[in-house]
Amino acid sequence: MSRVRKLSVKSLTRVEGEGGLCVRVADGTVEIAEFNIYEPPRFFEKLVVGREVREVPDIVARICGICPVAYQMSACQALEQALGIETTPAIAALRRILYCGEWIQSHSLHVHLLDAPDFLGCESGFSMPPERAPFLERGLRMKQIGSRLIEVLGGRAVHPINVTVGGFYKSPPAAEVQALLPDLEWGIAAAEALVAEVACFEFPDFRQPHEYVAVRADDEYPMNHGRVVAMTVAGRRMLDIPVADYERHFRERQVPHSTALHSLIEPDGRAYLCGPLARMATSRDLLPPRARRAADASGIDWPSGNPFQAIVARAIELVAAFEEAARIAGDYAAPLAVPRIEYAAKAGEACHATEAPRGLLYHRYRIGDDGLIAAAAIVPPTSQNQARIEADLKAYLPTVLDRDDADATRRCEHLIRTYDPCISCATHFLRIER
Repeated sequence: MSRVRKLSVKSLTRVEGEGGLCVRVADGTVEIAEFNIYEPPRFFEKLVVGREVREVPDIVARICGICPVAYQMSACQALEQALGIETTPAIAALRRILYCGEWIQSHSLHVHLLDAPDFLGCESGFSMPPERAPFLERGLRMKQIGSRLIEVLGGRAVHPINVTVGGFYKSPPAAEVQALLPDLEWGIAAAEALVAEVACFEFPDFRQPHEYVAVRADDEYPMNHGRVVAMTVAGRRMLDIPVADYERHFRERQVPHSTALHSLIEPDGRAYLCGPLARMATSRDLLPPRARRAADASGIDWPSGNPFQAIVARAIELVAAFEEAARIAGDYAAPLAVPRIEYAAKAGEACHATEAPRGLLYHRYRIGDDGLIAAAAIVPPTSQNQARIEADLKAYLPTVLDRDDADATRRCEHLIRTYDPCISCATHFLRIER
């Protein structure tokens, strides 16, 4: 008689959205390793159809309360290409500092409250022992700085309202931006200390032959622009394409256990990894100086094939985001004379990809002859990571099967949390059975 072992989690904690875990092992062989996303889809790609171009950034921002800026940045730049709009370097700088704010608040939240508790043996961030209070206080202050940065640039901290196609509705006062400098300078040093601390965590001995996918720019660590690059953990570049060719090389497919689509690299359907580890693999040479020094001093052999070390990559990106924000804030001497490029709606189609905190975010829009949105496609980072999460889960399970069910399940949950999945962003597919 075969011995069957099942591990399941109906609702994962310390992730954004609703998802579960289902594992089946028969006679020591992993038969099923599924990251179940069961949150209902919300159909944002259809919600924007028939809308005016100017409405899109505010609508897609509602896809996520944690990374609304990412959706606005990808949408605005795709639509600007479709309309033939060329923005200015000054607008690009304000967009970058706004994106830095989102990276700061998102990475701070994940590192301190969602991922670190697993390494520290705690049920949650709020159950950490008193001696860990400085660790939490630092994380909460970092997040507050990121939220304030979004508020100053975007008009409010959640679902910013100052972002529009062509730039910004209003340029922020220079005094408000430069008032952030002391906190941003503090943040650089605090993030450097964080890198040193989390690099000393005990990481499971687990390395995978990941294929990393990220946007890579020529002149800066990727956020708002660049080509799509795929690279192996050994450093071999598998792909280097303009964003316009994204859908020729990447395909989404439906799986029965998820309301999120799985994205794979064609033609052979390879799973891949997006996010901080991918950006570190493809663009570590483009980190700003202090972040680069922190990465070199971390003791991690980059690129890392260990998904648990993503917490170190996020901490390094916190250094980079604070460093970039401080640089841009320091150079911002006066409000922009032209914060928004005017445009006339016309037919067109274009796509764009930016780097959300969790990874590459692809948007494509088609504008009809009536000037309204005729079609949209959005591929969020979590749907791109989902196949890779399941592949890593299947490979990781044999290393924990000698443990009791509770401990083995907890370790599998930890693996999933290292990717910082944003489940609500990924829910696009609804299966209907007749």
